[in-house]
Amino acid sequence: MAASSKSSKSSEYLSGRSARTAAQRAVELIVALRHERATAAAVRAVLLRHGEREPIGLSERDLAQLRSAAAELTRVFAAPDADSAAAVLNELLAAWAHPPRLTTHGGAFAWHLHVDGDDDAPYGEWLLTSSCLALAMLLAEWQRPPGGICAAASCGRPFLDLGAGDPRRYCGTRCATRARVAAHRARADRGE
Repeated sequence: MAASSKSSKSSEYLSGRSARTAAQRAVELIVALRHERATAAAVRAVLLRHGEREPIGLSERDLAQLRSAAAELTRVFAAPDADSAAAVLNELLAAWAHPPRLTTHGGAFAWHLHVDGDDDAPYGEWLLTSSCLALAMLLAEWQRPPGGICAAASCGRPFLDLGAGDPRRYCGTRCATRARVAAHRARADRGE
């Protein structure tokens, strides 16, 4: 992957927002790659929306690697508790991550942390390692899984859950409302 396309928001690595930003990027890429079967142009649009820079050239091989990484990352969101999520993250980091290193991508950006193989690692490796690092940091900070899988029967999309209070069950208000309406109708049909 080109150095210029990986780290355009490197100042976020210093502000503490980078884990959240990388985790949200992971969610959006998982949704695009696994639930919408996105084209290279659609994946590129997600990357650009998250501050990545051109050139972003995605081949069919890159998309296949990204889809594989998205499938692995989905396991983290599907974990029922912090211990299970940590076990999945530890497994993925052990299999894919390299020793942490600081990089500026040849002076193009501020110093920031990477755990992929090098500044030009394949897209799938980059997505998997950067997302696992971010999700692990969020799990350590919140002491709970950093997200979940939508409980709506027809959805199954991942979501981040970093708010206070009870854990979320749905990816958004649309799925939550549909589930509540369906439950209400089912109770009404049963005469409850």
